[in-house]
Amino acid sequence: MNNEGWYLSRRTRKALIIFVFLLCVISFIPRILIALFPDEPMKISIQEKQIFKKLKFIERRDYTKNKKEYKSPPSKFDPNTYTIQNWMYLGLTEKQAKSVLKFGKYGFYSNDQLAKVFVIPKEVFRLIKDSTFYPDKKRFFDQTNQIPKNEKATPKVILVDINKASEEELLSIAGIGPFFANNIIKQREKLGGFISKEQLLEVWKFTPEKLTEIENHIQIIPDNVKKININTASVEELKNHPYIRWNIANSIVKMRLQRNRFNSLNDLLESKLITPDIFEKIKPYLTL
Repeated sequence: MNNEGWYLSRRTRKALIIFVFLLCVISFIPRILIALFPDEPMKISIQEKQIFKKLKFIERRDYTKNKKEYKSPPSKFDPNTYTIQNWMYLGLTEKQAKSVLKFGKYGFYSNDQLAKVFVIPKEVFRLIKDSTFYPDKKRFFDQTNQIPKNEKATPKVILVDINKASEEELLSIAGIGPFFANNIIKQREKLGGFISKEQLLEVWKFTPEKLTEIENHIQIIPDNVKKININTASVEELKNHPYIRWNIANSIVKMRLQRNRFNSLNDLLESKLITPDIFEKIKPYLTL
């Protein structure tokens, strides 16, 4: 290097010129090839076109085969008179059709009510909504209960004991579907039974509005509650109850070992862990 700047030897300059030349050649080669050999459109024979058409037809046929097909009702109809076979004709499964009949046990009186039956697919409802008609609610009730038109009668309310009721019996309560019937039974088994109607609010997604809707159709018989014997139960048996935490179960067993046995349920109040509120909550599920 001299005082004026960098100095490149003759050999270096020659190499640099060759490098730039090669770079330019490489850049222009694709364009030259495209100019010399333009793309020709792909030629497809008649046989190949026929094969492609068959493949597309097979794909379309497989799709429609897997797609559920629903039918429109052949004429206007009252959903209250439809049988399992009628609903299956529209495209419902046998299980769905049976569920619709259960939901309609107390009668359908409008499309809004029918739309709430979740087992009816939206596509089916769209096909039938303009073909439905409904009876007068009072007349339908009189006919299904065989009450003479001129005779006044009060429908008999059948109370269901939710501590013994089967799933079918729970489904007979207006406002209780398969979802709530199943969850009520699950909670009942965990508790050993219900001692008050308000405990239904502990059932998953059960609301005060739902309780108000069904409370006149249910009853609680505390004698049917399964109880835990605190003089024989283990910590494991006690803590399995939803209202008894592990530390309380452990405290009960330790107190029993110290005093040999409990003579009264009130003895549990001697535990610092069992407050009066907790005691009142668990007392109905305990025995000696």
